[in-house]
Amino acid sequence: MQSLRSKLIIGLLRNRHLFRFKLKPEIVTESFSVDAFRDRIEQASERMEKRNKHIKIEGLNIKGMYSEWIIPPSAQSDKVILYIHGGGFISGSCKSHRMHVTKFAQESGVKALVFDYRLAPEHPYPAALEDSIKAYKWLLDQGYKSDNIVIAGESAGGSLTLSLLLALKARGIKLPNSAVAVSPATDLSYSAPSVIANAKRDIAPMNSWRIWTDYYIGDADIRDPYLSPLYGDHTGLPPLYLLVGTYEIHLDDTVNFARKARQAGVEVHLSIWDKMIHAFPILSPLFPEAKEALSEICDYIKRNLSTQ
Repeated sequence: MQSLRSKLIIGLLRNRHLFRFKLKPEIVTESFSVDAFRDRIEQASERMEKRNKHIKIEGLNIKGMYSEWIIPPSAQSDKVILYIHGGGFISGSCKSHRMHVTKFAQESGVKALVFDYRLAPEHPYPAALEDSIKAYKWLLDQGYKSDNIVIAGESAGGSLTLSLLLALKARGIKLPNSAVAVSPATDLSYSAPSVIANAKRDIAPMNSWRIWTDYYIGDADIRDPYLSPLYGDHTGLPPLYLLVGTYEIHLDDTVNFARKARQAGVEVHLSIWDKMIHAFPILSPLFPEAKEALSEICDYIKRNLSTQ
């Protein structure tokens, strides 16, 4: 049964337009200002972030790409989560996601590397994927073994996580130990029934998934498997943890990817949460379901990296 606290928090998120003195929810159109949206996200993140004095944050430059190590106490030096942040392919950064990635690192006891990949519309596909490949290869070049790396991401970062696995396999690069994708879009045509069925149940601004994704797609073929990973050959992928809520527009995308990966012989843990919204684990500890889902993900990471 859904907790009362989650009903309250999700209700507030769905009606956040009221806090901006607008009677109707935002509808994203062609006149949408990406710069204004990014500024709003960064400012909100800065207001909400509470620094944990026990977590070490180290900035670094990975071949021209700003990145951050997030290191919890007693983290093993040879194990790492490569975290790919979300943001609809148009927003997000180390700064905006620092507080979220810290939760994963702290609860799993594994240090995390997060990086500022290039964003659309200035840098459409395949820029974000190329930067993700760059970050993973950098870890290998630094001496980290692929068996000691878990790739994880939420929303657009979840989509890029799955695209990255396919791209690494195609290039003959050693695949990571496992991967975690929270609320990934796996078919960027957005033709799955859950897109319409859950449009008003989820919390993304109406029509954002089409406008923002078009910025990212550019002139690419929507069925390019490195863009829409549902269409890829999943044979040989590492173990996967996929999580989605039943109120998400990405519900069908996640379930369909899990089904196809299993058919290809991939070990898949699919976690479906009743009445939960997009990327809800990063809202932990605001309500019980988010806290439990985050713990479930971190337990998966600990088991796979044998850090328990």
